[in-house]
Amino acid sequence: MAYKFVDNYREKGARKKLVELLREERKIEDKAVLDAVGRVPRHYFFDETFWAQAYKDIAFPIGEGQTISQPYTVAYQTQLLHIKKGDKVLEIGTGSGYQTCILLELGAQVFTIERQEKLYEKAKLFLGKMGYTPEFFLGDGSKGIVEHAPYDKILVTAGAPFVPETLLKQLRVGGICVIPVGDEQSQKMITVFRVNETDFERIELDTFRFVPLVGDQAW
Repeated sequence: MAYKFVDNYREKGARKKLVELLREERKIEDKAVLDAVGRVPRHYFFDETFWAQAYKDIAFPIGEGQTISQPYTVAYQTQLLHIKKGDKVLEIGTGSGYQTCILLELGAQVFTIERQEKLYEKAKLFLGKMGYTPEFFLGDGSKGIVEHAPYDKILVTAGAPFVPETLLKQLRVGGICVIPVGDEQSQKMITVFRVNETDFERIELDTFRFVPLVGDQAW
């Protein structure tokens, strides 16, 4: 894909309408999350041929069997994390890097890991051109990134068969993990709070459909 960074009135207007849709119809209430969606030019992640699709509330293929997530899904998961400026966030599944940008716009320190080398290289180059500088890693996201733990927040952007214990061990006491769990057809969004060194609270929320989380502690 040839990178073209043009953000004119048409794209800005479409982005504003997307934010309004997320607030009014999708009931996303976190103003900081909505503002972040309003700042990140989602069309940059699309070939210019498909710019008309960029601000629809849909997922879209990005190659390697992966997708750029539906804006609602991105906003929904991000809202559940309750990001505070300076939070240390582990993102499992860099993908296009769009979700990464939303986290960075909220002031998080982001460690993001991707198992598909082509997507990893593409996101690393692309986000750098956009001026975003998360810590990028290539590897099995289901294992987390132990050497940089603990994390204030952990976000998993692929559907898992269970919540990997290895990820929960990397969560700081008082931290939050958001992960979709289920079979390969549908998953329930799960929020896990680390209460103390040994105890966790788990809340099951709405149903979604993600691409599968592949790895040693997943499919």
